Amino acid sequence: MTLTVVDMHTGGEPLRIVTGGYPEIPKGTILEKRAYVRDHLDHLRKLLIFEPRGHYDMYGALLVEPDLPGADLAVLFMHNEGYSTMCGHAIIALGRYAVDEGLVAKQEPITTVNIEALCGLVVASVEVRDGKAGSVSFESVPAFLFARDQQIELTGYGKIAFDIAYGGAFYALADCHQFGLEFGRSRVRDFVDAATALTERLKAEFPLSHPDHADLAFLYGTILTDGRDGFSGEATKNICVFADAEVDRSPTGSGVTARLAAMYAKGGIDLGQERTFESIAGSRFSGAVARTTMAGAHDAIIARVGGRAYYSGRAEFTVEPDDELGRGFLLR
Repeated sequence: MTLTVVDMHTGGEPLRIVTGGYPEIPKGTILEKRAYVRDHLDHLRKLLIFEPRGHYDMYGALLVEPDLPGADLAVLFMHNEGYSTMCGHAIIALGRYAVDEGLVAKQEPITTVNIEALCGLVVASVEVRDGKAGSVSFESVPAFLFARDQQIELTGYGKIAFDIAYGGAFYALADCHQFGLEFGRSRVRDFVDAATALTERLKAEFPLSHPDHADLAFLYGTILTDGRDGFSGEATKNICVFADAEVDRSPTGSGVTARLAAMYAKGGIDLGQERTFESIAGSRFSGAVARTTMAGAHDAIIARVGGRAYYSGRAEFTVEPDDELGRGFLLR
């Protein structure tokens, strides 16, 4: 068995793009492709994402044949727990990758790449200058504030206020100061523990629904913020803890989308106003509400999120028949 990959990162968050070695995926909808890969090929996800080739916070992308009309490519996102519905940092990387690899016709100054994800069609706009791809922005599916100004008594932390918003995936949003945390002073481990505690409690007690598909109605993670959700010219910091306590090094594209939906619904940002979102690693995404729309009965927005991706390497991975650890394991 040989798998080939291209490694990139967006704002420090890795993306391992599979370029060869996967068996052919049967035709069908992207949900059917996800089900096939999950049920029949999940050992390959573990081989690529887990140690010794990856690590607890590795992230991956498997390109598959698109099903949506107008889509240039389709992608299944992979992480330590399984397969996510949307990933903004991956969209930014894949936009550049698609232009560089000739998956779409290159046009200056902007090349459009239509990417089908589990949540729907995401449109990436890739800046191209002198034939080279640069920064990427994207417009995702309708995002909305699902639950506003909620409170819960959380063991070890007391009463915690939170919102839940959808940005291609559902996130709980909470001010980190409620947990006694502060960016630049508190340990990343303490942010992870607090976010995970809130996620697990809400998964058990707070049912979600999505107007398009029941498969989208699950809490993907928690985003802890610095509380700067109102009108401000300053960058606002956040950390996203998703899947099985995985930590995003970037500001999180779908998370920024969800934050923008919550900000707009609560009157904290104007249509077209750009904000800067900073990650736990210090990387930054731009974000703005491009326009308003509806998602079923929910007032929703279309967010525009931008960032920059870089290449970090290319690799060929193998596994020997008697190498049990080589099939993938995780330590935390």
